[in-house]
Amino acid sequence: MTPLDSVDAVQRALAATGYLADTDLATALYLALRLERPLFLEGEAGVGKTELARALAGVTGAEMIRLQCYEGIDQATALYEWDYPRQMLEIRRQESEARPTGQPPQNIFSESFLIERPLLRAIRSRGPVPPILLIDEIDRADEEFEAFLLELLADFAVTIPELGTVRAAVRPRVVLTSNRTREVHDALKRRCFYHWIDSPTAARELEILERRLPGIAGKLAAQVVAFVQRLRATDLSKVPGVAETIDWAAALTALDATELTPADIDRTLGVLLKYQEDVARLKGDGARTLFAEVTARR
Repeated sequence: MTPLDSVDAVQRALAATGYLADTDLATALYLALRLERPLFLEGEAGVGKTELARALAGVTGAEMIRLQCYEGIDQATALYEWDYPRQMLEIRRQESEARPTGQPPQNIFSESFLIERPLLRAIRSRGPVPPILLIDEIDRADEEFEAFLLELLADFAVTIPELGTVRAAVRPRVVLTSNRTREVHDALKRRCFYHWIDSPTAARELEILERRLPGIAGKLAAQVVAFVQRLRATDLSKVPGVAETIDWAAALTALDATELTPADIDRTLGVLLKYQEDVARLKGDGARTLFAEVTARR
């Protein structure tokens, strides 16, 4: 396991996994690890927020535990719940079996009937390496769930009425992400170190692409990045992130393309764009116009 004892060490270790972090992001991550604070990452979808948690797990050799947030998520889904079907079967079994006098029935609120969800699993981890707890897209959850997380992140402890209080023997390393579909409450952000991840520069995106797809043709990689960078400046329902750039380049490579053409753009737009309105707007003349602009600059 690579020691993450400096900002440079964090950058080098992440780069070894294929994740290229700039100095500001590496600094935020280093401080969050060093001072044992959650790291709150905000930015557009596809800029690498979730990938950072995966890369960190790879660097540290830790288990990554992911809680995917969504509208209506509650404590039972995120923390724990009881296996009610098994409990009912156990009750029926005990009722149907004659037990010797004085033999107590099995407790149906015991460990064997407890279903761990991501948050409890992270708290009960025994290490020795702290797990990476990824709370993904917290902006999709509601404010009540935020308030619950606020308390959990303060103490890393939870009380299960039937079993007592469970405290983290090894504090998990926590990464929260948000696509900023709504503002997350300040109280939760204050518990964390904050960093905004923006779309990368053309040079950085090209470097990322060549690392993730080492067999890609050099001309194709440069054209793909130039086209996506130009596309992000247009008025789209959803601009493509780095993840879409990588997927698109991989799709073009799978079609044996060595350079970008308007025809290839048209037939692979569904890899790059995720809304029909954007695809319809760009297909044909729109793609050819952007392609001409990109090639004219090179």
